[in-house]
Amino acid sequence: MQFEPGIWSVIVGGSSGFGLAAARKLAAHGMNLCIVHRDRRGAMRTIAPAFEELRAEGVNLITFNTDGLSEEGRTKVLDALSEKLGKTEKVRLLLHSVAFGNLKLLAPVRDADAPGKTRETIAGRLDVSPETFSRTLHDAFENGAHRLHPLVDPPPYNERQFLEQADFSRTVHAMGHNIVEWAADIFNRGLFAGDARVLSLTSEGNSIAWRGYAAVSAAKAVLESVSRSMAVEFAPYGIRSNVIQAGVTDTAALQAIPGSEQIRAQAALRNPFGRLTTPADVANVIFLLCLDEAAWINGALICADGGERIA
Repeated sequence: MQFEPGIWSVIVGGSSGFGLAAARKLAAHGMNLCIVHRDRRGAMRTIAPAFEELRAEGVNLITFNTDGLSEEGRTKVLDALSEKLGKTEKVRLLLHSVAFGNLKLLAPVRDADAPGKTRETIAGRLDVSPETFSRTLHDAFENGAHRLHPLVDPPPYNERQFLEQADFSRTVHAMGHNIVEWAADIFNRGLFAGDARVLSLTSEGNSIAWRGYAAVSAAKAVLESVSRSMAVEFAPYGIRSNVIQAGVTDTAALQAIPGSEQIRAQAALRNPFGRLTTPADVANVIFLLCLDEAAWINGALICADGGERIA
C-alpha cells in the first residue's frame, strides 16, 4: 500500500529510536517526511547516512537540526515546510517522539547494598568466595541470564542532586505538552490534511514507578491527558489524536534510565514473546494508524508491547 502523492509527516525527534524507525516505515510506503531533531555534529556521521537511505525511497525529505521545543525552532520548521508544500500537499501525520527528560532521584536510596548481602549469604552456603560468586553472577547476567536481575548490583545513582521544580518544568514541557504547541501551529497554518493523525509515545512508566523516572512519569501523564483533549477538540476538523504505549525497547532513551539493565531483564521475562519490543514493532503500529481504515480510532491509548503489560 502506497500513500497518495503530496502526503507529509512531521516527526519531532526523528533521528533515532521510534522516530527514525517510523520515518523508514512511512518512507517505504511513499509518505514525504519533515524530520526535526537536535543532535551534535559528531552524531551526524551516523544520522546523515540514515537520512540518505530515506531519500533513496524516492520521497521528499527535509530535515532540521534545531530546537523543536522552542517557539523559534518550531516557527523556523513550519515556515520552511509551508513554502515546501504545494497547494494540494498536506500533513497527514504529526508524530511527537521526543526523549528529553530529567532522570534525577526524589530521595536518597536506602538498602542499596541488599543484593550484595544476599550474594554473600548464598556464597557462604556454597562455600565459595563472595568475590568469585559475584563475578560469576554478573557475567551470567550480562550474557542474558535475565532471572538473576535481583542479585546484581543496582545502578550507581547520583545522590548529590535531586529533582527540583525547574527539572519537572523542562521535562513536562518537552515530553508532555510540547506536542500541543506543534499541533496548534500546524492547525492554525491550515497545513493538516482533512484526515490527519497526531501521535505520541508513552511508556509503562506512566503507571509504574521506576527510580529516577518521576519527572518523565509526570510528563507522560500530561501527554496522555492533552492527547485526549486534542482528540475531542480537533475531531470536528478531521484530526485524530492517539497515544502509543510502547513496550520496553532497547533505545538510547532507555539506556539513559538508571537501572535500565534490570528493566530490560524484567521486561524480557514478562513478555509473552520472550523478547523486548523493537522500534520497528512500534513503527508498524504508527503506519497502521495512518491508514484510512484507522480513521475511527481517536482518543485511545494503544499498547504496542506484545502483551508485556498484562503478563
